[in-house]
Amino acid sequence: MPVTTNVFEPEVHHMVLETVFRGVEHSLSSPNAPIHQYRGIKYATVPARFRQSKVFASYPPLVDASKFGPICPQVKNMNSFEETLFSLNDDDIPQQVLKQNEFECLNLNITCPGDLTSQARLPVMVWVHGGDDRGHGSSWVYDGGALVGKSILVGKPVILVTFNFRIGLFGFAAGPQLREDGQESVGNYGLRDQRILLEWLHNYITDFGGDPGNITLFGQSSGAFDIVCHLLSTLNETRPLFNRAIIQSAVFDYNIPDIAAAGCQLSRLMSTMHLSTISQLRAIDADQLVKFGRSLRVVDDGVFLRHDWKDFLSPEDSHKNHHHSLNLVVPKALSALRSHSHTPKPIGSASSSSSNSGARSSVFQPLLIGDCASDSMLWSTPISYWTSAAAARRIKAVCQSLSKTNTLFHTYDISPYTADEEIAENILELVNDARIAWPTDCFAQNARREGGGVWRYVFDQEGPWSCIPHHAADLMYLFDNVPLPESSTRSIAGSSIQDTFSGEAEMFPDSFTFEDDDEDIKYSPIVRDDDAMSSEDGGWGVPSVASWSYSRVRDTMQEQWIAFSYGEAPFSEDKVFVFGPEGETGERSQSIFEGRRRRTLWKKAFEPLGMQVVHKMGVELSRGPPLRS
Repeated sequence: MPVTTNVFEPEVHHMVLETVFRGVEHSLSSPNAPIHQYRGIKYATVPARFRQSKVFASYPPLVDASKFGPICPQVKNMNSFEETLFSLNDDDIPQQVLKQNEFECLNLNITCPGDLTSQARLPVMVWVHGGDDRGHGSSWVYDGGALVGKSILVGKPVILVTFNFRIGLFGFAAGPQLREDGQESVGNYGLRDQRILLEWLHNYITDFGGDPGNITLFGQSSGAFDIVCHLLSTLNETRPLFNRAIIQSAVFDYNIPDIAAAGCQLSRLMSTMHLSTISQLRAIDADQLVKFGRSLRVVDDGVFLRHDWKDFLSPEDSHKNHHHSLNLVVPKALSALRSHSHTPKPIGSASSSSSNSGARSSVFQPLLIGDCASDSMLWSTPISYWTSAAAARRIKAVCQSLSKTNTLFHTYDISPYTADEEIAENILELVNDARIAWPTDCFAQNARREGGGVWRYVFDQEGPWSCIPHHAADLMYLFDNVPLPESSTRSIAGSSIQDTFSGEAEMFPDSFTFEDDDEDIKYSPIVRDDDAMSSEDGGWGVPSVASWSYSRVRDTMQEQWIAFSYGEAPFSEDKVFVFGPEGETGERSQSIFEGRRRRTLWKKAFEPLGMQVVHKMGVELSRGPPLRS
């Protein structure tokens, strides 16, 4: 991948590792906000395929940290799910050509203010990327330049870490076959890679200017659910490695398979590949494996997750008669967060937790958690193939109760007689609530019930290109890297992310095409303060995001996330914070939240079914109807 060459090459003289990391000056760097970036630093080794990784700490005297490292093998020449959801033209997507190597993919990227010393002790924000089988932490989407630059300008500088971990079959294959192969714990290799990354940061981030006792995990989609798994892990109870978490539109998975069930799935995959032994599976070329195991994710191996993890994903009412044998003591860090003063506060319990000194007494780290209004757009293509009759049959088969099914049908206006041109939109709403919105609300309420500090937000701001608050739309505002229909809304330093990767000035199209069922309609890029513009033929274009709306949501979101990483309460805990629509931001009452999400309807339609059935239904609907030969 082409990299802009800079005359100045920043260096970190790492005393502990006895090496020098030579990075690059970020293209958004300025005299008032110097930004350095160290790329492709190896943090762990992979002994063999389907083996747990180990912390890496043996470097040559000089490490070239100017180029991104290899990523986990995946299908090549495919856009990430974020790029697909952004509705960008191909010409607007920065081209990244990264090597793929399953044994060298465990590397990290550090974006930080310039000229830091080990005494700086800045908060560290660690991004966990989404994408079950295609995605990586070196994506241009998550480049930390704009967010770190904003942190400098608002007087709360942070260090941003993105990283790669194993995904797909490489990261989540599991089964008794692997256990018999001599491993004590199998599966969840990707999750354990993430844990190893945190170990590395605790050991070595200080010389980069970071505080190992002040780490915030934040992530989106499957990456956000990975953070949920870390919160619910056995290791987090005894030796937490992060201090707080931001969960953005987590795709929850309630029906996680155990080792036996995962083994059956692995056996089917091996049969498809005409393989009979694990040795053969280990020997096959990685390029031949990337198309398999796309649905493999977290497994309940009896080791990684707490025994009661499902309780925290279930409706709150199901816990009224359930008592956890936990000592619920609010830690000092939580007490500090609950103060609504916007003065940075020390994390009282973080240092002790990072030094292996005893078990935690709290249930969860403080949480900032929310979702987007139209997260189910992630599955819009397979959902579009449902007919009303087929969808109704599938829902009845899953629910196994006529009365409960009828309540669900009435709530979401679904029946065998619903017009086929309307059914997709109704299923999208049902899937959105079943897979993301309702589980998010359940998890947030359970965390608060157990004594955790929880700050709730909803993201209803339109995506600049697609004009709806779709899944991953919040990433466009948070990282401020996506090319926009109008250059006046670019990031704080006045440069584009394309400068970072190609060295060329950003170019925006004069028009873009929206594919309608009947014809292709050409629209001009519309970003005006009146939110609309007249087309040449006298008609009206598609409403888009005004410059002031984009800037307002971007600035507010970035500042809230940065403040949270400093241990500040970003807003009142008894309120909900709204982003959008049309640039609206601010604290709102819980009654406003009730109007933004269907909480009352969930109680009526979902709770009688239970999370297990609702999740199963959401997953099956999101996959689309079964294929017929």
